[in-house]
Amino acid sequence: MGIKPTCREIHRLTSEGMDRQLSAVERLRMRLHLLLCVGCRRFGDQTALLRRAVRERSTRESEP
Repeated sequence: MGIKPTCREIHRLTSEGMDRQLSAVERLRMRLHLLLCVGCRRFGDQTALLRRAVRERSTRESEP
């Protein structure tokens, strides 16, 4: 793990952050990277959108 995280690392942390609490260092590294990288911000937005859509769909399917 270098000082400046790669986009690949940010994508991994974005995904992991949806399933677990990231450490303070992980969150700080992500925030700093996201300030500069529009591609990773878009990745995070798209990932969150997909997750919401899947949850919404599974909620509708489980209703009688």
